[in-house]
Amino acid sequence: MSTETTASVSTHVLDTSTGRPAHGVPVRLSARPGATAGWTEIGGSTTGPDGRCRDLPVPPEGTAHIRLDFGTETYFGTGTTGARPTAPGARDGAPEPVFFPEVTVAFAVVPGEHYHVPLLLSPFGYSVYRGS
Repeated sequence: MSTETTASVSTHVLDTSTGRPAHGVPVRLSARPGATAGWTEIGGSTTGPDGRCRDLPVPPEGTAHIRLDFGTETYFGTGTTGARPTAPGARDGAPEPVFFPEVTVAFAVVPGEHYHVPLLLSPFGYSVYRGS
C-alpha cells in the first residue's frame, strides 16, 4: 500500500517509573474513515526490548482517525517488568490493582504523513505526544 494515499504510524513506550523502555506492552491499531464511523481493528504488535513496535500495520486508504490501544495491565500486571505497584498501606504488602489497565489514544491523520506517538507511562499516570 502506498504511503502517498494513507498515513503511517509508529509508537514506543517508555516506563518513566524506571527510566527504561517498556518491553512487552501489547499495542492494537484501529482505524476509521471519519468521526461518525465505527472503529475497525487493523492489527497490532508488542513493544520490543527498546520499547518500540516495529511492525504496526499500515492503515487502509481513506483513514481519517487512528486509535492505539496499549495493554498496560499486561505490562504492569504480568509483563516483563514483574513490577506491580504496592501502594502505601496495602495489606500484607499485596500489590494494588493496576490503576490504568489500558491506555487508548485516538488522533486524526492525513494521507502521506507519518505519525509517531510515544507513550510515557508510569503506574499512576501517562502522557502522549506527537513525536517525530
